[in-house]
Amino acid sequence: MSERLARRDHRAAWLFLTPLVFILILVAAWPLIRSIYFSFTDAFLDDLSTYSNVGFANFIEVITDRTWWIAVRNTAIFAVISVALETVLGLMIALLLNQAIPGRGIARAAILVPWAIPVVVSAKIWEWMLNDQFGVLNEILVRLGIIDHGIAWTAGGSLLMGVLIFADVWMTTPFMVLLILAGLQLISSEIFEAAEVDGIPAWKRFRSITLPLLRPAIGVAVLFRMLDALRMFDLAYVIAASNESVMTVSIYARDRLISFQELGVGSAASTWVFLLVGLVAIVIIGVLRLDKAAGT
Repeated sequence: MSERLARRDHRAAWLFLTPLVFILILVAAWPLIRSIYFSFTDAFLDDLSTYSNVGFANFIEVITDRTWWIAVRNTAIFAVISVALETVLGLMIALLLNQAIPGRGIARAAILVPWAIPVVVSAKIWEWMLNDQFGVLNEILVRLGIIDHGIAWTAGGSLLMGVLIFADVWMTTPFMVLLILAGLQLISSEIFEAAEVDGIPAWKRFRSITLPLLRPAIGVAVLFRMLDALRMFDLAYVIAASNESVMTVSIYARDRLISFQELGVGSAASTWVFLLVGLVAIVIIGVLRLDKAAGT
């Protein structure tokens, strides 16, 4: 009887999953397969009637291109710094919102506002605020006497990378707060109460109890944000277009594919991005599994 029920549940599960699997194949797997296929050809967007197989030539062209490695460097710097800052700030804010403080519900709702704003809108907001001629930030700094003239924050160089990291931290720290706060609320309050009764200091409770129990939640949050940061396109493109100072691997692939109409090379660059993100995902998941095994 139990085996028959198990088989029925198994069939019902596949019945409900079939539409989802079909949609995933339609919107994800098929475009990915087509992109990988074209990455082995010399196809151009303006003429798809004639193209030939060129083997791994497109992949070699991408990884021997100086601009590609500039994009890889920019992407790595952006991803590591922004995710690190978002994790630290997200943990601090989540710990604060987990306390019984006045207005906690309002604060939880308000902190979601930056995350709820579309990325393009947020990028334009910061672009206007940081304008060197009429930006509100420069106006405040000039009136305070900190600077004597407006700074072109988005003109290029290290300032531009700092602007992107700052804007990204402002937008996506709420995401980290949500995941870490959810992990905090799964921890039984009795553990902290017992530790407090035993006279364990707050900093030691945080280091020995809170952090170890939060590792799974923090790990998942870092995984999601790191993969998202490695694929970042819209924020940098809206603020700086194809400026090499902040060009990411996604912008590089877009330029080769759209601006230069090189479907084959652009598809190869997109495939490299896919492999890069996949490799990082495998590494992070492996670290999380090792940490879980060590904890058990």
